Amino acid sequence: MEEEKIKLTFPALFNDTVRKHGGSLAYSFVGEEPISYAAAAVKIRALSAFLEKAGISRGDRVAILSANMPQWPIAYFSVTFMGAVVVPILPDFSTTEVFNVLEHSEAKAMFVSSSLYYKIEGARPDTVKKVIQIEDFSMIYPDKESLKFDPDALPAGNYEVGEEDLASIIYTSGTTGRSKGVMLTHKNISFNALGGKMIQDVNENDRFLSVLPLSHTYENTLGLMLPMIGGSCVYYLRKPPTPPVLLPAMELVKPTFMLTVPLIMEKVYFNKILPTFKDKTILRLLYKIPFFRKKLHAVAGKKLYKTFGGHLKFFGIGGSKINKTVEQFLREAKFPYAVGYGLTETAPLLAGASPAKTVFESTGPAVQGIELIVNNPDKKTGEGEIWARGPNVMKGYYKEPGMTAEVITPDGWFKTGDLGKLDSENNLFIRGRLKNIIVGASGENIYPEEIESVINNFQYVAESLVIQQKGKLVALVNLNMEELEKKYQHMKHDMGKIYDELLEELKEYVNSKVNKFSQINKVVIQPDPFQKTATLKIKRFLYM
Repeated sequence: MEEEKIKLTFPALFNDTVRKHGGSLAYSFVGEEPISYAAAAVKIRALSAFLEKAGISRGDRVAILSANMPQWPIAYFSVTFMGAVVVPILPDFSTTEVFNVLEHSEAKAMFVSSSLYYKIEGARPDTVKKVIQIEDFSMIYPDKESLKFDPDALPAGNYEVGEEDLASIIYTSGTTGRSKGVMLTHKNISFNALGGKMIQDVNENDRFLSVLPLSHTYENTLGLMLPMIGGSCVYYLRKPPTPPVLLPAMELVKPTFMLTVPLIMEKVYFNKILPTFKDKTILRLLYKIPFFRKKLHAVAGKKLYKTFGGHLKFFGIGGSKINKTVEQFLREAKFPYAVGYGLTETAPLLAGASPAKTVFESTGPAVQGIELIVNNPDKKTGEGEIWARGPNVMKGYYKEPGMTAEVITPDGWFKTGDLGKLDSENNLFIRGRLKNIIVGASGENIYPEEIESVINNFQYVAESLVIQQKGKLVALVNLNMEELEKKYQHMKHDMGKIYDELLEELKEYVNSKVNKFSQINKVVIQPDPFQKTATLKIKRFLYM
Protein backbone atom coordinates (compact mmCIF):
# COMPACT_ATOMS: atom_id res chain seq x y z
CA MET A 1 0.00 0.00 0.00
CA GLU A 2 1.51 3.32 -1.05
CA GLU A 3 1.58 6.20 1.41
CA GLU A 4 -0.59 8.50 -0.73
CA LYS A 5 -3.34 5.83 -0.99
CA ILE A 6 -3.68 5.45 2.76
CA LYS A 7 -6.74 7.08 4.29
CA LEU A 8 -5.76 10.37 5.89
CA THR A 9 -6.85 9.48 9.41
CA PHE A 10 -4.77 8.95 12.55
CA PRO A 11 -5.65 5.24 12.99
CA ALA A 12 -4.98 4.44 9.31
CA LEU A 13 -1.57 6.14 9.38
CA PHE A 14 -0.63 4.67 12.78
CA ASN A 15 -1.62 1.14 11.75
CA ASP A 16 0.45 1.52 8.59
CA THR A 17 3.46 2.52 10.73
CA VAL A 18 2.93 -0.49 13.03
CA ARG A 19 2.80 -2.73 9.94
CA LYS A 20 6.04 -1.28 8.54
CA HIS A 21 7.94 -0.36 11.71
CA GLY A 22 6.20 -2.15 14.60
CA GLY A 23 9.52 -3.01 16.25
CA SER A 24 10.94 0.51 15.87
CA LEU A 25 11.28 2.72 18.94
CA ALA A 26 8.47 5.25 19.40
CA TYR A 27 8.37 7.24 22.68
CA SER A 28 10.61 7.71 25.69
CA PHE A 29 11.87 10.08 28.33
CA VAL A 30 15.52 11.05 27.75
CA GLY A 31 17.82 8.40 29.28
CA GLU A 32 15.02 5.83 29.70
CA GLU A 33 13.91 2.77 27.74
CA PRO A 34 11.67 3.67 24.75
CA ILE A 35 8.55 1.68 23.90
CA SER A 36 8.07 0.38 20.35
CA TYR A 37 5.24 1.35 18.00
CA ALA A 38 3.73 -2.13 18.43
CA ALA A 39 3.77 -1.70 22.24
CA ALA A 40 2.30 1.81 21.88
CA ALA A 41 -0.55 0.37 19.76
CA VAL A 42 -1.40 -2.08 22.60
CA LYS A 43 -1.49 0.80 25.13
CA ILE A 44 -3.65 2.94 22.82
CA ARG A 45 -6.23 0.16 22.40
CA ALA A 46 -6.30 -0.49 26.15
CA LEU A 47 -6.80 3.20 26.89
CA SER A 48 -9.61 3.44 24.29
CA ALA A 49 -11.30 0.54 26.12
CA PHE A 50 -10.86 2.43 29.41
CA LEU A 51 -12.41 5.57 27.87
CA GLU A 52 -15.35 3.52 26.60
CA LYS A 53 -16.03 2.29 30.14
CA ALA A 54 -15.71 5.90 31.34
CA GLY A 55 -18.65 6.76 29.04
CA ILE A 56 -16.73 8.40 26.19
CA SER A 57 -18.17 7.89 22.72
CA ARG A 58 -17.77 9.27 19.19
CA GLY A 59 -17.77 13.08 19.04
CA ASP A 60 -17.21 13.60 22.79
CA ARG A 61 -14.52 16.11 23.71
CA VAL A 62 -11.63 14.91 25.89
CA ALA A 63 -9.05 17.45 27.11
CA ILE A 64 -5.33 16.89 27.77
CA LEU A 65 -3.63 19.21 30.27
CA SER A 66 -0.14 17.83 30.64
CA ALA A 67 3.55 18.46 30.20
CA ASN A 68 5.20 16.46 27.37
CA MET A 69 5.73 12.79 28.16
CA PRO A 70 5.43 9.39 26.41
CA GLN A 71 1.88 9.01 27.78
CA TRP A 72 0.77 12.19 25.96
CA PRO A 73 0.68 10.62 22.45
CA ILE A 74 -0.92 7.46 23.90
CA ALA A 75 -3.76 9.57 25.34
CA TYR A 76 -4.03 11.67 22.17
CA PHE A 77 -4.35 8.68 19.86
CA SER A 78 -6.65 6.69 22.18
CA VAL A 79 -9.18 9.56 22.03
CA THR A 80 -8.98 10.20 18.29
CA PHE A 81 -8.90 6.52 17.22
CA MET A 82 -12.43 6.10 18.63
CA GLY A 83 -13.82 9.14 16.82
CA ALA A 84 -13.80 11.35 19.92
CA VAL A 85 -12.25 14.83 19.79
CA VAL A 86 -9.12 15.79 21.70
CA VAL A 87 -8.76 19.27 23.26
CA PRO A 88 -5.07 19.90 24.01
CA ILE A 89 -4.56 22.67 26.59
CA LEU A 90 -1.31 24.62 26.87
CA PRO A 91 0.41 23.90 30.22
CA ASP A 92 1.09 27.60 30.82
CA PHE A 93 -2.58 28.57 30.63
CA SER A 94 -3.80 30.07 33.91
CA THR A 95 -6.43 28.36 36.08
CA THR A 96 -9.06 30.72 34.62
CA GLU A 97 -7.97 30.04 31.04
CA VAL A 98 -8.07 26.27 31.62
CA PHE A 99 -11.60 26.58 33.04
CA ASN A 100 -12.70 28.68 30.03
CA VAL A 101 -11.36 26.13 27.53
CA LEU A 102 -12.98 23.19 29.35
CA GLU A 103 -16.28 25.06 29.57
CA HIS A 104 -16.29 26.34 25.97
CA SER A 105 -15.33 22.95 24.50
CA GLU A 106 -17.82 21.12 26.79
CA ALA A 107 -15.13 18.54 27.52
CA LYS A 108 -16.67 15.41 29.05
CA ALA A 109 -13.40 14.03 30.41
CA MET A 110 -9.78 15.06 30.72
CA PHE A 111 -6.28 13.74 31.19
CA VAL A 112 -4.12 15.77 33.57
CA SER A 113 -0.52 15.40 34.73
CA SER A 114 0.13 15.42 38.48
CA SER A 115 2.16 18.66 38.23
CA LEU A 116 -0.79 20.53 36.65
CA TYR A 117 -3.66 19.03 38.64
CA TYR A 118 -3.75 22.13 40.89
CA LYS A 119 -5.13 24.10 37.92
CA ILE A 120 -8.42 22.18 38.03
CA GLU A 121 -8.55 21.06 41.66
CA GLY A 122 -10.43 24.14 42.86
CA ALA A 123 -12.82 24.55 39.97
CA ARG A 124 -13.83 22.76 36.80
CA PRO A 125 -17.00 22.91 34.70
CA ASP A 126 -19.86 20.50 35.46
CA THR A 127 -19.48 18.93 32.02
CA VAL A 128 -16.16 17.31 33.06
CA LYS A 129 -17.40 14.00 34.50
CA LYS A 130 -14.10 12.11 34.53
CA VAL A 131 -10.55 13.21 35.37
CA ILE A 132 -7.74 10.77 34.58
CA GLN A 133 -4.12 11.05 35.75
CA ILE A 134 -2.04 10.79 32.60
CA GLU A 135 1.09 9.24 34.18
CA ASP A 136 -0.59 5.91 35.04
CA PHE A 137 -4.13 6.33 33.57
CA SER A 138 -5.68 6.06 37.02
CA MET A 139 -9.04 7.70 37.70
CA ILE A 140 -8.80 10.80 39.94
CA TYR A 141 -12.44 11.85 39.71
CA PRO A 142 -15.08 10.72 40.64
CA ASP A 143 -12.76 8.41 42.67
CA LYS A 144 -9.78 6.10 42.20
CA GLU A 145 -11.78 2.93 42.73
CA SER A 146 -14.58 3.73 40.27
CA LEU A 147 -12.70 2.39 37.24
CA LYS A 148 -9.30 0.82 36.73
CA PHE A 149 -7.08 0.86 33.64
CA ASP A 150 -6.50 -2.66 32.26
CA PRO A 151 -3.35 -2.76 30.07
CA ASP A 152 -4.63 -5.87 28.23
CA ALA A 153 -8.16 -4.61 27.48
CA LEU A 154 -9.52 -4.20 23.97
CA PRO A 155 -12.20 -1.66 22.99
CA ALA A 156 -15.68 -3.13 22.47
CA GLY A 157 -16.53 -0.75 19.63
CA ASN A 158 -15.28 -1.06 16.08
CA TYR A 159 -14.60 2.56 15.12
CA GLU A 160 -14.59 3.82 11.55
CA VAL A 161 -12.99 7.25 11.52
CA GLY A 162 -13.47 9.45 8.46
CA GLU A 163 -10.99 11.94 6.97
CA GLU A 164 -13.41 14.84 7.55
CA ASP A 165 -14.15 13.81 11.14
CA LEU A 166 -13.08 16.32 13.76
CA ALA A 167 -9.84 15.22 15.45
CA SER A 168 -8.88 18.18 17.60
CA ILE A 169 -10.00 21.57 18.90
CA ILE A 170 -6.94 23.71 19.64
CA TYR A 171 -7.40 26.93 21.57
CA THR A 172 -5.06 29.70 20.47
CA SER A 173 -6.04 31.69 23.55
CA GLY A 174 -7.74 30.79 26.79
CA THR A 175 -8.67 34.36 27.67
CA THR A 176 -12.18 35.29 28.75
CA GLY A 177 -14.61 36.53 26.14
CA ARG A 178 -14.73 34.89 22.73
CA SER A 179 -12.30 31.99 22.96
CA LYS A 180 -11.06 30.78 19.58
CA GLY A 181 -11.17 27.00 19.33
CA VAL A 182 -9.63 25.93 16.01
CA MET A 183 -11.40 22.81 14.64
CA LEU A 184 -8.94 20.53 12.84
CA THR A 185 -9.98 17.32 11.08
CA HIS A 186 -8.04 14.06 10.70
CA LYS A 187 -7.33 15.08 7.10
CA ASN A 188 -6.18 18.63 8.02
CA ILE A 189 -3.47 17.33 10.35
CA SER A 190 -2.54 14.14 8.46
CA PHE A 191 -2.18 15.96 5.13
CA ASN A 192 0.01 18.58 6.80
CA ALA A 193 2.28 16.01 8.46
CA LEU A 194 2.72 14.24 5.11
CA GLY A 195 3.53 17.64 3.56
CA GLY A 196 6.27 18.04 6.16
CA LYS A 197 7.65 14.62 5.16
CA MET A 198 7.87 15.81 1.54
CA ILE A 199 10.04 18.74 2.64
CA GLN A 200 12.33 16.57 4.79
CA ASP A 201 12.08 12.80 4.83
CA VAL A 202 11.97 11.02 8.21
CA ASN A 203 12.51 7.34 8.90
CA GLU A 204 12.89 4.76 11.66
CA ASN A 205 16.52 5.80 12.28
CA ASP A 206 15.59 9.38 13.18
CA ARG A 207 15.49 10.70 16.74
CA PHE A 208 13.38 13.73 17.68
CA LEU A 209 14.11 15.68 20.85
CA SER A 210 10.89 17.43 21.87
CA VAL A 211 11.22 20.85 23.52
CA LEU A 212 7.95 22.63 22.59
CA PRO A 213 4.53 21.82 24.15
CA LEU A 214 2.64 19.01 22.38
CA SER A 215 -0.57 20.98 22.90
CA HIS A 216 0.70 23.57 20.39
CA THR A 217 -0.16 22.72 16.78
CA TYR A 218 3.46 23.19 15.57
CA GLU A 219 4.83 20.47 17.86
CA ASN A 220 1.62 18.45 17.58
CA THR A 221 1.73 18.02 13.79
CA LEU A 222 5.46 18.10 13.09
CA GLY A 223 6.79 16.74 16.40
CA LEU A 224 4.19 13.98 16.92
CA MET A 225 2.38 13.10 13.68
CA LEU A 226 5.41 13.48 11.38
CA PRO A 227 7.74 11.15 13.36
CA MET A 228 4.85 8.67 13.78
CA ILE A 229 4.39 8.50 9.99
CA GLY A 230 8.13 7.93 9.54
CA GLY A 231 8.46 5.41 12.38
CA SER A 232 10.89 7.71 14.24
CA CYS A 233 11.50 7.86 17.99
CA VAL A 234 10.55 10.95 20.03
CA TYR A 235 12.36 11.74 23.30
CA TYR A 236 10.79 13.94 25.99
CA LEU A 237 12.38 15.91 28.82
CA ARG A 238 11.30 15.46 32.45
CA LYS A 239 12.12 19.13 33.18
CA PRO A 240 11.72 22.43 31.25
CA PRO A 241 14.30 22.82 28.43
CA THR A 242 16.80 25.09 30.22
CA PRO A 243 20.48 24.81 29.15
CA PRO A 244 21.46 22.59 32.16
CA VAL A 245 18.67 20.14 31.14
CA LEU A 246 19.02 20.45 27.37
CA LEU A 247 22.81 20.10 26.95
CA PRO A 248 23.15 16.64 28.56
CA ALA A 249 19.92 15.52 26.84
CA MET A 250 21.32 16.41 23.40
CA GLU A 251 24.54 14.58 24.21
CA LEU A 252 22.56 11.50 25.25
CA VAL A 253 19.90 11.42 22.50
CA LYS A 254 22.08 12.80 19.67
CA PRO A 255 18.90 14.04 17.92
CA THR A 256 18.61 14.15 14.15
CA PHE A 257 15.51 16.39 14.36
CA MET A 258 14.61 19.31 16.61
CA LEU A 259 11.71 21.75 16.31
CA THR A 260 12.29 25.10 17.97
CA VAL A 261 11.30 28.77 17.95
CA PRO A 262 13.60 31.69 17.00
CA LEU A 263 14.18 32.82 20.58
CA ILE A 264 16.10 29.62 21.42
CA MET A 265 18.78 30.13 18.73
CA GLU A 266 18.74 33.92 19.19
CA LYS A 267 19.65 33.48 22.86
CA VAL A 268 22.44 31.04 21.95
CA TYR A 269 23.87 33.47 19.41
CA PHE A 270 23.63 36.73 21.39
CA ASN A 271 24.52 35.28 24.82
CA LYS A 272 27.12 32.64 23.94
CA ILE A 273 28.50 32.98 20.42
CA LEU A 274 28.67 36.73 19.71
CA PRO A 275 30.46 37.63 23.01
CA THR A 276 33.34 35.29 22.07
CA PHE A 277 33.98 37.40 18.95
CA LYS A 278 33.97 40.63 20.96
CA ASP A 279 36.15 39.59 23.90
CA LYS A 280 39.50 40.35 22.28
CA THR A 281 40.30 43.51 20.27
CA ILE A 282 41.84 41.58 17.34
CA LEU A 283 38.81 39.30 17.04
CA ARG A 284 36.45 42.27 17.27
CA LEU A 285 38.24 43.95 14.37
CA LEU A 286 38.42 40.79 12.26
CA TYR A 287 34.73 40.11 12.87
CA LYS A 288 33.84 43.35 11.05
CA ILE A 289 35.47 42.06 7.83
CA PRO A 290 33.06 39.73 5.93
CA PHE A 291 35.77 37.26 4.84
CA PHE A 292 37.00 36.70 8.43
CA ARG A 293 33.47 36.81 9.88
CA LYS A 294 32.50 33.86 7.66
CA LYS A 295 35.60 31.94 8.77
CA LEU A 296 34.84 32.63 12.44
CA HIS A 297 31.20 31.61 11.93
CA ALA A 298 32.28 28.33 10.30
CA VAL A 299 34.46 27.47 13.33
CA ALA A 300 31.67 28.43 15.77
CA GLY A 301 29.18 26.42 13.70
CA LYS A 302 31.20 23.21 14.09
CA LYS A 303 31.31 23.67 17.87
CA LEU A 304 27.59 24.45 17.99
CA TYR A 305 26.75 21.38 15.89
CA LYS A 306 28.72 19.22 18.35
CA THR A 307 26.88 20.85 21.29
CA PHE A 308 23.58 19.75 19.72
CA GLY A 309 24.73 16.13 19.72
CA GLY A 310 26.61 16.05 16.41
CA HIS A 311 23.91 14.23 14.39
CA LEU A 312 21.37 16.97 13.54
CA LYS A 313 20.05 16.98 10.00
CA PHE A 314 17.03 19.20 10.58
CA PHE A 315 16.81 22.08 13.06
CA GLY A 316 13.35 23.53 12.44
CA ILE A 317 12.63 27.15 13.35
CA GLY A 318 9.02 28.34 13.33
CA GLY A 319 6.43 30.24 15.33
CA SER A 320 7.74 33.71 14.45
CA LYS A 321 10.34 35.40 12.25
CA ILE A 322 14.00 34.74 13.03
CA ASN A 323 16.42 37.63 13.55
CA LYS A 324 18.25 38.44 10.28
CA THR A 325 21.71 38.55 11.93
CA VAL A 326 21.14 35.17 13.59
CA GLU A 327 20.01 33.62 10.31
CA GLN A 328 23.11 35.00 8.59
CA PHE A 329 25.24 33.30 11.27
CA LEU A 330 23.41 29.95 10.79
CA ARG A 331 23.96 30.10 7.02
CA GLU A 332 27.65 30.96 7.31
CA ALA A 333 28.07 28.37 10.08
CA LYS A 334 26.56 25.75 7.73
CA PHE A 335 24.19 24.76 10.54
CA PRO A 336 21.29 22.55 9.25
CA TYR A 337 18.50 25.01 10.06
CA ALA A 338 15.16 25.21 8.27
CA VAL A 339 12.50 27.91 8.54
CA GLY A 340 8.78 27.21 8.30
CA TYR A 341 5.64 29.33 8.31
CA GLY A 342 2.11 28.50 9.37
CA LEU A 343 -0.78 29.08 11.74
CA THR A 344 -2.91 26.97 14.06
CA GLU A 345 -5.78 27.45 11.59
CA THR A 346 -3.74 25.73 8.86
CA ALA A 347 -2.65 22.74 10.95
CA PRO A 348 -0.05 24.57 10.87
CA LEU A 349 2.49 24.38 8.01
CA LEU A 350 1.96 26.55 4.91
CA ALA A 351 5.50 27.07 3.62
CA GLY A 352 8.92 25.62 4.33
CA ALA A 353 12.18 24.32 2.95
CA SER A 354 14.72 21.68 3.92
CA PRO A 355 18.11 22.86 5.29
CA ALA A 356 19.66 22.32 1.84
CA LYS A 357 17.12 24.63 0.19
CA THR A 358 16.67 27.53 2.61
CA VAL A 359 16.51 31.03 1.11
CA PHE A 360 17.83 33.90 3.25
CA GLU A 361 15.01 35.76 5.06
CA SER A 362 12.37 33.56 3.40
CA THR A 363 10.15 30.80 4.74
CA GLY A 364 10.56 28.97 1.43
CA PRO A 365 7.78 28.01 -1.02
CA ALA A 366 4.29 26.69 -0.29
CA VAL A 367 4.01 23.09 0.92
CA GLN A 368 3.05 20.72 -1.91
CA GLY A 369 -0.73 20.68 -2.40
CA ILE A 370 -1.24 24.09 -0.71
CA GLU A 371 -1.94 27.30 -2.63
CA LEU A 372 -0.50 30.59 -1.39
CA ILE A 373 -1.32 33.98 -2.88
CA VAL A 374 -0.66 37.59 -1.90
CA ASN A 375 -4.09 39.19 -2.02
CA ASN A 376 -4.38 42.65 -3.55
CA PRO A 377 -0.59 43.33 -3.55
CA ASP A 378 0.79 46.85 -3.36
CA LYS A 379 1.84 47.91 -6.86
CA LYS A 380 5.22 49.26 -5.67
CA THR A 381 6.29 46.70 -3.04
CA GLY A 382 4.33 43.59 -4.11
CA GLU A 383 3.25 43.19 -0.49
CA GLY A 384 -0.22 42.22 0.66
CA GLU A 385 -2.10 39.87 2.94
CA ILE A 386 -1.13 36.21 2.55
CA TRP A 387 -4.08 33.94 1.70
CA ALA A 388 -3.89 30.16 1.78
CA ARG A 389 -6.05 27.34 0.42
CA GLY A 390 -5.65 23.59 0.77
CA PRO A 391 -6.70 20.40 2.60
CA ASN A 392 -4.98 21.67 5.77
CA VAL A 393 -7.28 24.69 6.29
CA MET A 394 -9.39 24.31 9.44
CA LYS A 395 -13.08 23.43 9.49
CA GLY A 396 -13.66 26.69 11.38
CA TYR A 397 -13.76 28.18 14.86
CA TYR A 398 -15.78 26.06 17.29
CA LYS A 399 -19.24 27.58 17.94
CA GLU A 400 -18.20 30.74 16.06
CA PRO A 401 -19.63 30.71 12.48
CA GLY A 402 -19.40 34.52 12.32
CA MET A 403 -15.69 34.58 13.19
CA THR A 404 -15.11 31.71 10.75
CA ALA A 405 -16.80 33.61 7.90
CA GLU A 406 -14.52 36.60 8.58
CA VAL A 407 -11.36 34.58 7.86
CA ILE A 408 -12.47 31.94 5.30
CA THR A 409 -13.86 33.13 1.96
CA PRO A 410 -16.78 31.27 0.28
CA ASP A 411 -14.28 29.69 -2.16
CA GLY A 412 -12.06 28.38 0.64
CA TRP A 413 -9.27 30.95 0.95
CA PHE A 414 -8.01 31.47 4.51
CA LYS A 415 -6.93 35.04 5.32
CA THR A 416 -3.79 34.65 7.43
CA GLY A 417 -3.61 38.22 8.75
CA ASP A 418 0.10 38.23 7.80
CA LEU A 419 1.70 40.60 5.32
CA GLY A 420 4.19 39.24 2.85
CA LYS A 421 5.32 38.90 -0.74
CA LEU A 422 6.38 36.14 -3.14
CA ASP A 423 9.52 36.25 -5.28
CA SER A 424 9.87 34.92 -8.84
CA GLU A 425 10.63 31.43 -7.44
CA ASN A 426 7.48 31.56 -5.26
CA ASN A 427 9.50 31.83 -2.06
CA LEU A 428 7.47 33.57 0.63
CA PHE A 429 8.83 36.57 2.56
CA ILE A 430 6.94 37.67 5.69
CA ARG A 431 6.84 41.34 6.69
CA GLY A 432 4.73 41.14 9.85
CA ARG A 433 1.21 40.84 11.25
CA LEU A 434 -1.40 43.11 9.70
CA LYS A 435 -2.80 43.98 13.12
CA ASN A 436 0.70 44.95 14.38
CA ILE A 437 1.32 47.52 11.65
CA ILE A 438 1.70 51.05 12.96
CA VAL A 439 0.44 53.75 10.59
CA GLY A 440 2.76 56.76 10.64
CA ALA A 441 1.83 60.46 10.58
CA SER A 442 1.91 60.58 6.77
CA GLY A 443 0.02 57.30 6.36
CA GLU A 444 3.10 55.12 5.81
CA ASN A 445 3.20 51.52 7.09
CA ILE A 446 5.69 50.87 9.89
CA TYR A 447 6.55 47.26 10.73
CA PRO A 448 7.44 47.03 14.47
CA GLU A 449 8.94 43.54 14.03
CA GLU A 450 11.62 44.93 11.71
CA ILE A 451 12.61 47.69 14.16
CA GLU A 452 12.69 45.13 17.00
CA SER A 453 15.05 42.96 14.96
CA VAL A 454 17.51 45.89 14.81
CA ILE A 455 17.10 46.67 18.54
CA ASN A 456 17.72 43.04 19.50
CA ASN A 457 21.09 43.12 17.70
CA PHE A 458 22.31 45.77 20.14
CA GLN A 459 24.57 44.52 22.94
CA TYR A 460 22.86 44.03 26.33
CA VAL A 461 19.33 43.87 24.83
CA ALA A 462 17.52 40.63 25.69
CA GLU A 463 14.24 41.44 23.88
CA SER A 464 12.16 44.42 22.81
CA LEU A 465 8.74 45.64 21.75
CA VAL A 466 7.95 48.71 19.66
CA ILE A 467 4.65 50.49 20.30
CA GLN A 468 3.07 53.81 19.43
CA GLN A 469 2.35 56.39 22.14
CA LYS A 470 0.85 59.80 21.30
CA GLY A 471 1.85 59.38 17.65
CA LYS A 472 5.50 58.60 18.51
CA LEU A 473 7.38 55.29 18.36
CA VAL A 474 8.49 53.99 21.74
CA ALA A 475 10.78 50.99 22.27
CA LEU A 476 10.21 48.91 25.42
CA VAL A 477 13.50 47.12 26.09
CA ASN A 478 14.29 44.25 28.44
CA LEU A 479 18.05 44.35 29.14
CA ASN A 480 20.41 41.48 29.88
CA MET A 481 21.08 42.67 33.44
CA GLU A 482 23.42 39.80 34.22
CA GLU A 483 25.77 40.77 31.41
CA LEU A 484 25.57 44.48 32.28
CA GLU A 485 26.32 43.93 35.95
CA LYS A 486 29.19 41.60 35.08
CA LYS A 487 30.81 44.33 32.98
CA TYR A 488 30.46 47.06 35.61
CA GLN A 489 30.79 45.05 38.85
CA HIS A 490 34.44 46.04 39.47
CA MET A 491 33.87 49.73 38.81
CA LYS A 492 32.22 52.31 41.00
CA HIS A 493 29.66 53.45 38.49
CA ASP A 494 26.35 55.20 38.88
CA MET A 495 24.16 52.50 37.26
CA GLY A 496 21.39 55.05 36.64
CA LYS A 497 23.76 57.14 34.54
CA ILE A 498 24.98 54.02 32.70
CA TYR A 499 21.39 53.09 31.81
CA ASP A 500 20.68 56.62 30.52
CA GLU A 501 23.82 56.58 28.36
CA LEU A 502 23.11 53.07 27.11
CA LEU A 503 19.51 53.89 26.12
CA GLU A 504 20.65 57.03 24.30
CA GLU A 505 23.33 55.00 22.48
CA LEU A 506 20.71 52.37 21.61
CA LYS A 507 18.35 55.01 20.22
CA GLU A 508 21.12 56.48 18.01
CA TYR A 509 22.15 52.99 16.87
CA VAL A 510 18.60 52.02 15.84
CA ASN A 511 17.79 55.33 14.14
CA SER A 512 20.97 55.06 12.07
CA LYS A 513 19.78 51.73 10.68
CA VAL A 514 16.05 52.28 9.95
CA ASN A 515 14.18 54.57 7.55
CA LYS A 516 13.02 57.98 8.78
CA PHE A 517 9.43 56.78 9.33
CA SER A 518 10.64 53.98 11.64
CA GLN A 519 12.85 56.11 13.90
CA ILE A 520 12.17 55.67 17.60
CA ASN A 521 11.43 58.67 19.79
CA LYS A 522 12.07 57.11 23.19
CA VAL A 523 13.54 53.97 24.77
CA VAL A 524 11.98 52.71 28.00
CA ILE A 525 13.39 49.92 30.19
CA GLN A 526 11.02 46.98 30.60
CA PRO A 527 12.19 45.64 34.00
CA ASP A 528 10.60 42.18 33.79
CA PRO A 529 10.77 39.75 30.86
CA PHE A 530 7.80 40.13 28.50
CA GLN A 531 4.92 37.67 28.87
CA LYS A 532 4.98 35.18 26.01
CA THR A 533 2.92 32.61 24.11
CA ALA A 534 3.76 28.89 23.85
CA THR A 535 6.04 29.62 20.87
CA LEU A 536 7.76 32.37 22.90
CA LYS A 537 6.24 35.28 20.99
CA ILE A 538 5.60 38.37 23.12
CA LYS A 539 1.92 38.87 23.96
CA ARG A 540 1.78 42.31 22.32
CA PHE A 541 -1.78 43.11 23.37
CA LEU A 542 -0.67 43.29 27.01
CA TYR A 543 1.69 46.19 26.30
CA MET A 544 -0.21 48.27 23.75
